[in-house]
Amino acid sequence: MNMKHHIGYAIAICSTLSFAPPALSTEGLSANIGVTNNYIWRGVTQTDDKPAVSGGIDYAIDNGIYIGTWASNVDFGDEATTELDLYLGFGNQVGEFSYDLGYVYYGYPDGEDLNFGEAYASVGWSILSIGVSTTAHSDWSSDFGDDIYVEANVAFEILGDAELGLHFGSYDFNDGLDYQDYNVSLSKNGFSFLVSQVSEDEIDDDYKVIVSYTYEIDL
Repeated sequence: MNMKHHIGYAIAICSTLSFAPPALSTEGLSANIGVTNNYIWRGVTQTDDKPAVSGGIDYAIDNGIYIGTWASNVDFGDEATTELDLYLGFGNQVGEFSYDLGYVYYGYPDGEDLNFGEAYASVGWSILSIGVSTTAHSDWSSDFGDDIYVEANVAFEILGDAELGLHFGSYDFNDGLDYQDYNVSLSKNGFSFLVSQVSEDEIDDDYKVIVSYTYEIDL
C-alpha cells in the first residue's frame, strides 16, 4: 500500500512523504458500514486527510475461526482509489485472557504495485493487548519478516458504557523510515473520537483528530 506498508518503501525511494480484523467475532454472518472524516492506519492518513466511507462482511464460527472482507476509498495522490481487504483468522477468549492470529491481504484493484499481505498475532489480558504484524509478501521488495509493526493497547470503560483507549505502535522497516504512532480514543455506541500523532515529521507529525461512526448489522 502506498501509505500502509508502502510508506517505508516510498520514503526510502522518494525521500518525501494506517482496518483491523475482527478478533473474537460474534458467531454467524455480520456486516458493518462506517464513515470517518479521515481514514488513519497506524498513524498515517490513507485518504490525504479527506473523508472515507467503508464497509465489510464477516463470518465467524463458534470455534474461533473467522473470515471476512472490508473495503474503503483511499487517496495516495496516484491512480489508486479503492482498498479491498480479505482476511482469515482464529481468535478466542478464556476468562480475561484472549488471543488472535491470522492473515490479511490488502488489495488495491486500480493501483499499481501496491498489494501486500500481512501475518498478525496478538494476546490480551484484561484491559491490555499486545500485537505484532509482519509483511508476508508484497508487490514491491518486502518479503516475510522484512517490515514489523508492534503495538500495545489499553481499553477500559469510563462513565458507564463509554470506552477510553490508549495506543502505542512502532513500525520497523527493512528499507525505509522507522516511526512510532500513538493515539487516545473515546468510543460509545458506534461513535469514536480519536487524536493521533506519529513521531517523524518527514511523514506528518501534525496531530490528527478523527471522528467516525460504525454501524454493525447481524445478517
